[in-house]
Amino acid sequence: MLGNQTLIAFVATANSERSRTFYQRTLGLQLVSDDAFALVFDANGTMIRVQKVGAFQPQPFTALGFRVDDIHAVVAALKLKQIDCERFPGMDQDAQGIWASPSGARIAWFKDPDGNVLSITEF
Repeated sequence: MLGNQTLIAFVATANSERSRTFYQRTLGLQLVSDDAFALVFDANGTMIRVQKVGAFQPQPFTALGFRVDDIHAVVAALKLKQIDCERFPGMDQDAQGIWASPSGARIAWFKDPDGNVLSITEF
């Protein structure tokens, strides 16, 4: 039923101006629209709607993830933009904050200005 439909991803913000700067300028996503309800970005063909909410409590798990070709290069680029990778107890992360999963994928996490956990994964 939905297996061949296009996915729309959602995340929330209590400060749309700060989020717009982060997603557009820091992460380099293309802004599609900014209205009273949401910021809409194009993430390489996937729509991300950053919902504008009055109050927000971020969840402790990954809200959005990006597949990358070179995780070390992306982590270094994030670091240049003052974004540090998150560290989690019990996760054997390297000096850059990258975890090697049992499947062989390498994953790192960082947060947006509202505290949403975002990930990058190199398969």
